[in-house]
Order: sequence, then structure tokens, then C-alpha cells
Amino acid sequence: MVKAVAVLGSSEGVSGTIFFTQEGDGPTTVTGNVSGLKPGPHGFHVHALGDTTNGCMSTGPHFNPAGKQHGAPEDENRHAGDLGNIIVGEDGTANFTITDNQISLCGKDSIIGRAVVVHGDPDDLGKGGHELSLSTGNAGARVACGMQIQFLRNITFSSIQQFPFKVICRCPYFLIAFVVFLFPGIIGLQG
Repeated sequence: MVKAVAVLGSSEGVSGTIFFTQEGDGPTTVTGNVSGLKPGPHGFHVHALGDTTNGCMSTGPHFNPAGKQHGAPEDENRHAGDLGNIIVGEDGTANFTITDNQISLCGKDSIIGRAVVVHGDPDDLGKGGHELSLSTGNAGARVACGMQIQFLRNITFSSIQQFPFKVICRCPYFLIAFVVFLFPGIIGLQG
């Protein structure tokens, strides 16, 4: 089983934690909690880049390795990163579980190291007729984001080589690995 977590943050007071699990080649389960949002649906996507150097704006477009149009989670023709909407209650929080067959935590199209983004408005799932419907779901501003960090069990040297990360901590029961893409020197890690 492969596991990952993304810790969301923003300058607008939105925060949350998103957990990802995948057993073998099966579907990926996404569970999370987000707080500090206005009530109602909010677009929820995996974006192509794990770069948050310019806040959520530097995370790039939705993760879309197959070059498809934006769509709903149940659509075959959709970006892999299109996870639909999370529903925020009157108290400003959302607790959710999503099971998805298009995102994966391993392989060449892994979402590890990419950003998770919560948007300010509902995702119209590509069906809204707006000029942005087929590219972004017209989901509005990026109000919170976080990069996925992988938690691994039973690590072998060959499994470490297939992911672009640096190991920074060994713990007795698992290994915490941080994905470091752009500036590893800032935190003292040099290739």
C-alpha cells in the first residue's frame, strides 16, 4: 500500500489535510478535511506542478497526462486531476472521501509531488457552457494548496530510485520522504 498526504495552507485562512491511499494498481482513496471556506461546493483538483513558490498560482494547470478536456470525476474524458467538488458545511468545514480510478500514487503518471488545490467556487464539471468550463471547470480562484508528501513502508533501494524525492528522516516503522524539486539547497539537501 502506498500512502501520501498533502497539508493545505493559504494566505486566506484556509487549511486542511488530505490523505491518499492506493493498494497495488487499484483505485486511489482520497480522504480529507478542509476548514476556513465559505459554505457550498468548491472545486478540488490535483494540479500538474508541486511548485508553491508563488503560492497556488505556481502549481500549473490541472494534472492532465492524457491531454483530455476538463470533466467530472465519473467521466472517462477528463483530466486525471479532476476530482470534482468538496462540499463545505455552514461551519466552514468539509470532511470527505473520494475514490478515484484515474489518479495513481505510483508509476509514470503518479500524482506524488504534484499540488492539491481547493478553489473558491464550484467546479461546473465541464458542463457549464462558460469559456473556462472545458479547461478549469470555471472553479474560480485558487484559495488553498499543498504539495503531496509520500509516506512509504518496506522501502527498497530500487523503489526509492523511481521517485524524484530526497529522504530526510528514517523512523522505526516508516520512512518519511519529502518531494524536493526546485530548490533542494534551501533546506540543505544537495543531490
